[in-house]
Amino acid sequence: MTQQFAERATNVAPTGARNADLSDLVRILEDQSRRKLDVIAPASALRLCEGNVHVQGVESQITEDGVTDVDGIYRPTAVADEGIADKLRIPLAYLRRMRADNVPLLDENVNAWLRQEPERKFMLRAFRGEAGPGMPPAEGVARALLSDSYKLMDNFDMLLAALDGVRQSGHPTRVTGCDLTDRRMHVRVESETVAVQARALLRGYRSPFDGRSGDELPMISAGFVITNSEVGSGAYTITPRAVIQVCRNGLTMTRDVMRAVHLGGKQEEGVVSWSGQTQRKTLELITSKTADAVRTFLSQEYVEAKVREMEAAAGTTLAEPTKTIEHITKTLNIGTDAKDMILAHFVRGGQMTAGGVMQAVTSTAQTLTDADHAAALEALALPALTAAASHG
Repeated sequence: MTQQFAERATNVAPTGARNADLSDLVRILEDQSRRKLDVIAPASALRLCEGNVHVQGVESQITEDGVTDVDGIYRPTAVADEGIADKLRIPLAYLRRMRADNVPLLDENVNAWLRQEPERKFMLRAFRGEAGPGMPPAEGVARALLSDSYKLMDNFDMLLAALDGVRQSGHPTRVTGCDLTDRRMHVRVESETVAVQARALLRGYRSPFDGRSGDELPMISAGFVITNSEVGSGAYTITPRAVIQVCRNGLTMTRDVMRAVHLGGKQEEGVVSWSGQTQRKTLELITSKTADAVRTFLSQEYVEAKVREMEAAAGTTLAEPTKTIEHITKTLNIGTDAKDMILAHFVRGGQMTAGGVMQAVTSTAQTLTDADHAAALEALALPALTAAASHG
């Protein structure tokens, strides 16, 4: 697999991966777990200084591993800025403008609103900075500012629980790719045994990547994608996903998604850690949900039914493909750059049908470097199919 790792700062573990394999994802998540710091802090303990989050007056945590100091400086990510804007009801566009053009004004605005409700509590999710012996504390990274009732369901724990559910199902699978961003983890799983013929769906289609014919390899494999966010950007989900073998296009079926939300009770002030019982119950639920998803989504009957649904619309011939794609991308709020790529993939795919539009959306998604954008675009493939068939 090609891998693309992004590092937010020299003192923070790499936080990104695109099309990584499972072992790379596990290594990154283990490193992140070692650096994580989650704390419930009142507004009075938080302030912005030179655009960075300063934490002061939160009690350190003493554990068997030593003392965890909370007070310090944390540089916000874009996701953290979104949380600050949301929680303090500052328009996000205005906050971004202040960060770009007038940081002292950003500090003044944020600190004024924090002083309005000094007892209000937030959860700050961060990565600790690491400094060498005898060095002053290193700057950390503020990953997210969340409600104090946000329920921790971390990527590493969710991944292990999900993989245990796959194992318990007894169904042979393989992880075909993993993405990790500041917002979400995406893990794609594919069945090694469940594949169905889709000759009508793939008739006349060519892979835009290597020109291989869907007529020669008219097979679709069963699969699903596991998604989780540690920073408030979505629930833990298991979404069925069919894979077109000739081009590896993925079709996520969001209507059938299984989810578990990050919502719990209010938490006490200080460093946050899961109780053993709470964590065990949550992970048991995730394992059970995953096993159920495998049994449901990785069945011949399920995939055949979905293929029949797609084939009913996919054969619609498009009289004016360019106008149809213009209409679809506008209706689904797909940007101009992606629209142009979809049109190019549509032409290379050779299917002048609604099904060709669906394939062009998913093949374009494969080429995007931003994993969250790629997943969002892939999820629009089936709505694009429906819209193309109705527009004609």
